[in-house]
Formats: sequence, structure tokens, C-alpha cells
Amino acid sequence: MDETYLESLTLGQILDRSVAAYPDNDAVVYTDRDFRLTYREFGELVDRIAKGLMALGVQKGEKVAVWATNVPYWVALQFATAKIGAILLTVNTLYKISEVSYVLSQSETENIFLIDGFRDTDYVQILYELVPELKTQQRGYLKSEKLPHLRRVFFLGPEKHRGMYSMPEVLNMGSHVKQEDYLARQAMLDPEDVVNMQYTSGTTGFPKGVMLTHLNIGLNGYWIGKNQLLGPQDRVCLPVPLFHCFGCVLGVLAAINHASTLVIHEFFDPVQVMSSIEQERCTALYGVPTMFIAVLEHKLFDKFDYSTLRTGIMAGSPCPIRVMEEVMDKMNMKEITICYGLTEGSPVLTQTRVDDAVRKRVETVGRAMPAIEVSIMDPEKRTPVPSGLQGEVCCRGYNVMKGYYKMPEATRQTIDEKGWLHSGDLGIMDEEGYVSITGRYKDMIIRGGENIYPREIEEFLYKMDGILDVQVVGVPSAKYGEQVGAFVIPKAGFSLAPEDIQDFCRGRISNFKVPKYVAFVDQYPMTASGKIQKYKLREMAAQLFPDA
Repeated sequence: MDETYLESLTLGQILDRSVAAYPDNDAVVYTDRDFRLTYREFGELVDRIAKGLMALGVQKGEKVAVWATNVPYWVALQFATAKIGAILLTVNTLYKISEVSYVLSQSETENIFLIDGFRDTDYVQILYELVPELKTQQRGYLKSEKLPHLRRVFFLGPEKHRGMYSMPEVLNMGSHVKQEDYLARQAMLDPEDVVNMQYTSGTTGFPKGVMLTHLNIGLNGYWIGKNQLLGPQDRVCLPVPLFHCFGCVLGVLAAINHASTLVIHEFFDPVQVMSSIEQERCTALYGVPTMFIAVLEHKLFDKFDYSTLRTGIMAGSPCPIRVMEEVMDKMNMKEITICYGLTEGSPVLTQTRVDDAVRKRVETVGRAMPAIEVSIMDPEKRTPVPSGLQGEVCCRGYNVMKGYYKMPEATRQTIDEKGWLHSGDLGIMDEEGYVSITGRYKDMIIRGGENIYPREIEEFLYKMDGILDVQVVGVPSAKYGEQVGAFVIPKAGFSLAPEDIQDFCRGRISNFKVPKYVAFVDQYPMTASGKIQKYKLREMAAQLFPDA
């Protein structure tokens, strides 16, 4: 394959290429509802939805929000919107009314697809509350006071709701669009067009709309798959949210680029994951570390067959070395890779390769992706630091976002005048180009003038018997500025006390790194995409451990 030519492809062209080459291969499979589409069938569904949206008036450059769990129409919408030049805007499934209102307003979204709801949140009721005009105005002519840009609301299912188009209606409307008009729309598109907008998950501050192009995420998806050696024979088990880059780029675009099969889960459930791996003979599995831990620690783990697994990705948050080693050994994922990146980087900056030495694959996040420069810079001076020294991880290349939507100042703060994207993450690069992430710049604990990096203490504590997971944060201190605090999830059957944690550390790491405070918890506050919200842990620590 000519990899330079790939840069000139839109997402629709990437899909069409795989459909043409492997029409009878499975494209999308859901094991929990007997849903299975070949590449030919999937391509036909995408085209029907795309034409339906055209018939209903969706124009090039319009935003199409999707507020839904990983339902079967989700991936089809990802490509249908791309084929007509619309911009898919992914909405966090955990959002409540104020957050959805903010995102739809700030993004000036013209269209939204939604399901009935998720957990304790009724999406339909929220839309009616935000847009009461839905119940009285004619569809297609919506004029909302709170959301003046919103024109159309779609329900992702057969049910009919007042003011909303149902999916059967969208599919049927496609017959009103001529093939030549559909092809003419696609001919208008450019790989540099924005095709995807994702609002940063808000682990640090207010969400910002990241504008990503066909080139950004299409080429990044290609290389993510290439580095796993994905091909038409591979079957990728995908239980991570599609609204996040992990799902829609690392998962969907990596697979579609290489005509692999996607075995998608609407929600993460360890038993469903283990079952689908065995049933569909999956060769790859994706997940954040907490997902892999949930599978490994499950009482039914030994009941399932993992012999077909080969590769996959563990990403989204720092990957404990112990967990990586167990996944490679117990789940047969000898070629598992680690990806590191951020939404603004489309998202992957570095990735380990399947033939990297085991130590590199468990202790680093790999090397720079092809055609992407990665540099470690002094966070204050914004100049490169020598190999082996810590600094901020930065990148430059095709993958850098077009910017934050309608936030030019925030864009300038993140992308400097030389084109470097500043991640806000701290890391070290060795002489071979392998990067190790040491923490967030803002996560750094400064105790009495000593810089302490939480990741170092976390990795040390993972070696202690009885610890399932651990997160280290700074606790405000009147005397030292900050002290070290540890939030520990114990393994089942273990009874631990704070003194046990401290005793394990004493004499083995520097005294100033020994956690002054220890709290035992059942789970961590997380974003819907599986990222641990350390800022919330810091808030909890400040309340739990007031240090006079």
C-alpha cells in the first residue's frame, strides 16, 4: 500500500476502499444482540444514512452531535456524516443537562442524534427541557430560544418522539437523493476539512471543542492499526466508549483502515468481554487499565479461552507494569501495545510496536508515530531538554488538531508559534526515542521544595501484595506546601491499614515520597472514557486530611 497516498483520503474513501477489497468480511458485530454486518452491508447502511441526512437538509460543515452509548448505528453515523462533509460531534454519555446545554451551545450544533438515556439520565426529557419548541414546531423548521443553531433532532431507534425524526425515517428518506448528487457532495470534500469535534473530557477545567480533520484521525488510525499488524484476518474486541478517541479512532479507524472486524460492546462488562473473545475468536482487545484489571480479577476468568488473542491496546491512563505483564502472560496478548496521546493530537503521539522488547513494552509508551515529531521540552522555557531528563511531552505533525472551536486564545496556549502541541504531560525520552510518562505537569507534588512525581510512587506500590490499584495525589500542607497522599483499592480478601502501606515504603523509597496519608476506596472518580479524575481525588484528599 502506498502510505503517502493515504494522506489524501477522506474517511469515506477509507471505508470504500475496505468495502471494495473485502466485501464479504465481517465489519461490525454485536454478540449481545445477534447483530452482524459484512463490509458490503455496512457500506450500504452508511450510504443510506448519509443520503437520508442529505435529503433532510444537512449541509457540508454542519455539526451532527451523537449522544449515545455504543449502539449499532453509532459507527455508521461516524462514516455517514463524514461522507457528506458534516462534522460528527461526540457527546459524553455521562453529561447532564447543564453540560449538554453548554456543548450544544458553544459548538453551535445544528443536529443531534440521541438514545432514550443512560443510567439515571433521561436524554429525551433533557432535550425537551432544553428545547420545548420540539413539541410544537414542525420538524425541519425548528427555532429554539436556548439553542438557536439547532435545526433537527433525531432519535437513534424506531420509536417516534414529538419533534424528532426516527431512524427508519432517515433511512427511507435516502431514496430521495440521486446517486450523482451524493457523489457530487463527496467530491466537494478535502482531507483537511474538519470531520470530528470532541470536547475534552474535563479532567482539567472546562471542556473545549477539539477540531479534528479527516487527515488527522484517518492517518492516525491507519498507523495505530499498522503498529498492531492489523489485517482483514483480525477481529478487534472494543468495549471502550465510541464518543472518545479511544473508541472512534484507535478502535474504529484502526480497524476500518485495515478491513478488520469490530466486535463492539455497548457497555463494558467483563463477562461479556470474555465471552465475546471466545465466541468471536477475537485477536485483539482494547481497554483502559481498570478494564483489564476487572477481567483478570474476575472469578470466571479461568472459564474462558483467550488463545486467539494476539494484540490490542491498553491506554487512556498510566498502565501499571504488573497489569501489563499479567495481560501478556495470562491472556496470551504477547503483542499488546501501549498508546499515549491526547485528543488534541488525534490522539496518538507514541505507541509501542509488537516486536519491541518486553521491557520497553511494559515500562514505556513507545516511540513517536511515523510522520510525527515528539520532543520533551522544558515546561517554562518551551525548549528541548536532553535525553534522560524530564520535561513536557510535545509533538508536531499531521496529527495536530486544527484548533479549539471558537477559542483562539486557548488554541494559542496549546499550539505554539512553531507548531508544537503542548500536552501538559511530563515525560522522559531515552536515547532510543522511547518515552516514559511520569505524570501531569499539574499533578506534580511539590513538598518543601522537592518535586515528587506520583507515577513513580504508584509503580512502586503496585509491587505490594494486596494492592489492586493505587493513585497518588498531593494533599495541601501548611508546613510543606503539599504532602503525599495515596488512594488504595485493596485486593479482595486483603485487610490493609495505612501503616502497612507506609511500612512497605520506608527504607525503599525516599522518606519525602512515603505517603503521609492513605485512604482505602472501592473505586475512583472517572470520566465516562475511563480516565481517573485526579483533580477530584485531590479535592477528596483536602477534605479527608486537613493538615494544620
